[in-house]
Amino acid sequence: MKAVRVHQYHQDPRIDDVDEPVIAGPWDVIVEIGAAGLCRTDLHVIEGQWDPIQHPPLPYILGHENAGWVREVGSAVTNVAPGDTVIMHPLVTCGLCLPCRAGQDSHCENSTFPGLNVDGGMAEFMRTNARSVVKLDPSLQPAEIAALADAGLTAYHAVRKAVPLLPPGSHAVVIGSGGLGHIGIQSLKALTGAEITVLDHSDAALELAASLGADHTVNTSHDAGKLLEVTGGGAHVVFDFVGEQGTEALGITALRNRGSYYSIGYGGAVNVDTIEIISREISVVGNLVGTYTDLVELMTLTSKGKVTLHTQVYDLQDAVQAMHDLDNGKLVGRGILVPNHNK
Repeated sequence: MKAVRVHQYHQDPRIDDVDEPVIAGPWDVIVEIGAAGLCRTDLHVIEGQWDPIQHPPLPYILGHENAGWVREVGSAVTNVAPGDTVIMHPLVTCGLCLPCRAGQDSHCENSTFPGLNVDGGMAEFMRTNARSVVKLDPSLQPAEIAALADAGLTAYHAVRKAVPLLPPGSHAVVIGSGGLGHIGIQSLKALTGAEITVLDHSDAALELAASLGADHTVNTSHDAGKLLEVTGGGAHVVFDFVGEQGTEALGITALRNRGSYYSIGYGGAVNVDTIEIISREISVVGNLVGTYTDLVELMTLTSKGKVTLHTQVYDLQDAVQAMHDLDNGKLVGRGILVPNHNK
């Protein structure tokens, strides 16, 4: 099968011919990939940012936002069957450790993370397990929902956590209306009564944000000074879906006293004097992917038409070009890679 593999950090991945995965345990599920989302994390993987954390053996297959159809299952699997349409939670978890027992899948003590430390889904087939697959209505097409497995899940998870902070009359600021941010905007509209202001340096991204229900948009290239005026003194919650190149400082500045900065995108650093944290009583909150339950809830909203993924589709063979487009800011919404066998 064809697969997109990292061979060396700081170099473009290659399109390789590799063996198809096989059932190796009773809980295994082999999925025929219908689509794999392209994430900025994939660029960070190529840059080597995840190597100190995950230590993946090279080469390996990228891709942690995956959807498709079940091809084969292990002997213990009963929740899905061959032919079922599924989306995969990005982590393969054990179900036995205390975080799993508490429903905190992202913090499983025995997890693997396809696309980060084992083979992922930028390929024609992928191996996952029964705990990670969410069975979908067969009318849903993988290319329409694959990126919800991480971009959507991560954005939804952050908004879900912030719901108690965003009653009607509150104000939320979203930094970045890209692959994550445009899902965050829709999640805010579906779950809260907050007024929403979206910041981005791209007019096209801001147009997308407005079409999804943003109450205000601010182009940070020339209008950032209007932010406090637009928000009436600052946001109750800032969702930073970029997390680098200065958005970290902008996000803290955009808070009102007792506000919360939700860090979602990454690559930069949050530098705040402790006296400012104390005197303003502001909070900095980390957000890592989301739970299996979050993904089920998000798919429910998607099936009801309350969340729609805006995508640009590439053939799997064009994965490197898609990554360059993402890195150069040419993608609006989410890049999706589709293997040849689905044409």
